Amino acid sequence: MSALRFAVIGINHDHIFGQVNVMLRAGGELVAFHANEDDLAATFASRFPQAVRVDDRRRILEDASIGLILSAAISLERAELAIAAMRHGKDIMLDKPGMTTLEQLADVRRVQQETGRIVSILYSEHFETASTVKAGELVKAGAIGQVIHTTGLGPHRLRKATRPDWFFDRARYGGIITDIASHQCEQFLFFTGSLEAEVLSASVANRANADTPGLQDYGDIHLRTPDATGYIRVDWFTPDGLSTWGDGRLFIVGTEGSIELRKYLDVSGRPGADHLFLVDKKSMQHIDCSTVELPYGRQLAADIRDRTETAMGQEHCFKAMELALKAQQVAEAHPAQAKG
Repeated sequence: MSALRFAVIGINHDHIFGQVNVMLRAGGELVAFHANEDDLAATFASRFPQAVRVDDRRRILEDASIGLILSAAISLERAELAIAAMRHGKDIMLDKPGMTTLEQLADVRRVQQETGRIVSILYSEHFETASTVKAGELVKAGAIGQVIHTTGLGPHRLRKATRPDWFFDRARYGGIITDIASHQCEQFLFFTGSLEAEVLSASVANRANADTPGLQDYGDIHLRTPDATGYIRVDWFTPDGLSTWGDGRLFIVGTEGSIELRKYLDVSGRPGADHLFLVDKKSMQHIDCSTVELPYGRQLAADIRDRTETAMGQEHCFKAMELALKAQQVAEAHPAQAKG
């Protein structure tokens, strides 16, 4: 069978490089890209010289040989692109957040149901993080019993001087919960095995960046399903002394054990990333997950070929964004104010 031909529209976030590599590893063929920004296009072309830059996105949308479109456009613009792709008979993989409003989500959901196309959001803190994939295998195997709680922490380094203007515009990036915490919302649904989740409370704030009032630099959420609860904290306060962009962590509590993930480093000194700590009825152990396969790209390629949902259920994909968008709405009903 011939390789899946895919193209890119919108390269405003560096996550696009990871998205492309996911599909290249799965055997896909990158054939074209469209970007309005010459500087971003030059960087992208240097990384992926096999991709032809086209001056009009319609050349990609109307090319029947292209089956999948990838996008890390400005967050506000992703839903419209997804709809255009589906109406041209194409599947699409979006960077998170896939949508910035509940209205956008409703529109994308409707067109997806009408067309039967695949809308996939690459929640990279799950699908591109080996320790999270391994934790999913352990939970599915019953290693810690029934999951009753998760705590997801998503600190990030701000790097304010390098960020584009849209990054500080609430309407364009969607708010900190919509943007970052959609990762943790997806993991909460995944590890609890539920699509019935509600937001109990949420908050956002600009604690230390009064010069960019559109930025929210802190957010948290309290969630509940019929059988579990969850807490999420995201922020832009990773200190410069940390060796990576953020000490992403996940805690999973089960009825018979617990799992802790140090996704990107172990501050206690173990080298590398993807550290998993499992405690069960028999022992405590550290599991190095660095060799765990990341199946998302392979599974998505198969789903495109077979019209299945093995990489991620379609409703699961949308529900994670719905949860984040509702939490953002709750938080903004009573936002904290910056001082200074």
